[in-house]
Amino acid sequence: MQSKHGCPVAKRCGGCQLQNLTYAEQLRYKQAKCIRLLGKFCKISPIIGMEEPYHYRNKVQAAFTQDRRGNIISGVYQAASHKIVPVEDCMTEDKTADEIIGTVRKLLKSFKLKPYNPDTRQGFLRHVLVKRGFKSGQIMVVLVTGTREFPKRRSFVNALLQAHPEITTILQNINNRRTSMVLGNEEIVLYGDGKIEEELCGLHFRISAKAFYQINPTQTEVLYKKALEFANLTGKETVLDAYCGTGTIGLFAAKDAEFVVGVELNGDAVQDARENAKRNQIKNIRFVKADAGEFMVEAARSGESVDVVLMDPPRAGSDKAFLSSLLTLAPKKVVYISCNPETQARDLFFLTKNGYTVKKIQPVDMFPHTNHVETVALLLKK
Repeated sequence: MQSKHGCPVAKRCGGCQLQNLTYAEQLRYKQAKCIRLLGKFCKISPIIGMEEPYHYRNKVQAAFTQDRRGNIISGVYQAASHKIVPVEDCMTEDKTADEIIGTVRKLLKSFKLKPYNPDTRQGFLRHVLVKRGFKSGQIMVVLVTGTREFPKRRSFVNALLQAHPEITTILQNINNRRTSMVLGNEEIVLYGDGKIEEELCGLHFRISAKAFYQINPTQTEVLYKKALEFANLTGKETVLDAYCGTGTIGLFAAKDAEFVVGVELNGDAVQDARENAKRNQIKNIRFVKADAGEFMVEAARSGESVDVVLMDPPRAGSDKAFLSSLLTLAPKKVVYISCNPETQARDLFFLTKNGYTVKKIQPVDMFPHTNHVETVALLLKK
């Protein structure tokens, strides 16, 4: 295991809050946090950590700027500021992605291109986003520019491919707004077909520049397998996948369920989810663009029954409206995946006061060296 204080920019970057602990200590810290927040509901299983807790992030983005001497630097925004901390290589990011970003930095210099400054609206490159399929080996590079104009575009792309023949697609994304959002709305494919493929739990996914895809695929498999083990499907159940995103967990559940309905408010994600179902020839699933809470109330009103609800809400947890509609629908089982044990504790408290008991809770370390911890809880209707 790497010793303490492994990263030279840990303090300035702020991305890895637990850098001062060994990995074994980090896991103990996260286990204790889960016991403190969730231990009142049931016994907490031992946290599942990673064998290799380094370079696990399959998506890397870097912001570009110039220092006072005119040198081009790339890195991450310092926590709660607009200052860029230069990063050469990062302990949590994919190594190839870091190397590609380094190459882009050198190419900017040799092509005499400058980073874009949103205040003066001068310059060219704002960000570079790299996504890599760990299993497929495919790599997408997105050059986020402040202007449509891309001087010596073909030569630049060729030079990048010559340095990294492993790249499968390159896109230019245009973002000239004053915003902290990385990607703009317009996208031009410069090489390849604009998407990469990846495999997760034996299924195949196509990933676009904007599509959400789990950042740590190794631990996502662990997390999803645990969730499906808790659901313990027999092939007869109707399953609702609330907050389904691009449909990943619902698609895994489909092979053991009678039917799955995925509900998601983001239209792009629903589009991706439908594509993913088609690509994997999964027929017993449908995706609905709707608010999950409203959808459940409607389902209950029209007398539909659901046996299992899989829910994976955002960090803020669920709201009262969603949880109340869950009670109206009254599934026998709820499998609650959470990326924030504090909001999960609040939601479990509400559900246990209203006819559910928590049977099992399993923490999973998705983001080593950071404060984050994921948990899966199984609730049964009393």
